Amino acid sequence: MKEWKIAILGFGNAGKAFAELLQDKLEEIRKDYHCNVKVSAIATGSRGCLVNEDGVDLERALREIREQGVFNRENPDLSELTTMEIASKADYDILIELTPLAIFSGQPAIDHIETAFKRKKHVITANKGPVAWDFRRLRSQAESQGVRFCYETTVMDGTPVFNLVSDTLKLCRVTAVKGILNSTTNFILEELAKGRSYDEVIAEGKERGFVEADPSLDVEGWDAAAKIAALLNVLMDADVTPDQIERNGIGSIDSEQLREADARGKVIKLVCRGMILDGKVAGSVGPEEVDKKDLFASISGTSSVVTITTDLMGPVSVVEHDPEILQTAYGVLSDLIRIIG
Repeated sequence: MKEWKIAILGFGNAGKAFAELLQDKLEEIRKDYHCNVKVSAIATGSRGCLVNEDGVDLERALREIREQGVFNRENPDLSELTTMEIASKADYDILIELTPLAIFSGQPAIDHIETAFKRKKHVITANKGPVAWDFRRLRSQAESQGVRFCYETTVMDGTPVFNLVSDTLKLCRVTAVKGILNSTTNFILEELAKGRSYDEVIAEGKERGFVEADPSLDVEGWDAAAKIAALLNVLMDADVTPDQIERNGIGSIDSEQLREADARGKVIKLVCRGMILDGKVAGSVGPEEVDKKDLFASISGTSSVVTITTDLMGPVSVVEHDPEILQTAYGVLSDLIRIIG
């Protein structure tokens, strides 16, 4: 039976959820795909790293992180290797890149991925940074090395957006992309529409763990810009970066504007767009009034939507309803299955 070894870089919520899901599905993977999967390394930035070419004890690793927040110093798999050293030296077949997003550079995730490609290793990433900032070059490296580069989870969690186009809409050419892709701004705009103050909404969102300590990347549209850049790079071969996306956030939107829109039968949403202008792909992010009868008006809370327009099928829309961390974990698992299957 073939054995696949994977190294996980990053063991936050997504990494832990993937490890738990992998544990649950290992027997099915053995049965359905006639192979065995072992985690040979786990890297974290501040909680320690584990390395064991025969497979780290996943159950123990998860228990230690849950109970202590760090890997126990007495764990026999504990290693002094850094995250980059694990990428460059550890024994693995597939690198799973789950390190935190650096939205203005895509680093160090890009370096981790390049390092794996140079070693002829497959890569799965849930980090949108590399796809938003350096996709064409990374794709070329993977192709030249004969390895797979998978990134389904980078936009809309585990929802099959990229795979929908590559696997289902064959011979279709994507001509436009439109989406609501940032849940924080959905929440803020919905609550402002109820007459609440911006500060009050942000405070509640932070308390519920829904809004980041610094919400500016969401409010100013940077997260959405990175997501639409990733979509355009993959689906339309755009070779754009987030700073090339025309970007307007929701900071100037107040309750009065939302009430006025409501009186006209509309809601305001932060909408991402990509289209072909003068022969080139261009992207934008900004608040728009959306008719209440439109599908996009119904996207609320943590839900997202993307509409992909093609020459042969016209517009096709996919909605992700209130995802949780399990959907992110499944997106990583689905990419793993694409490689080992």
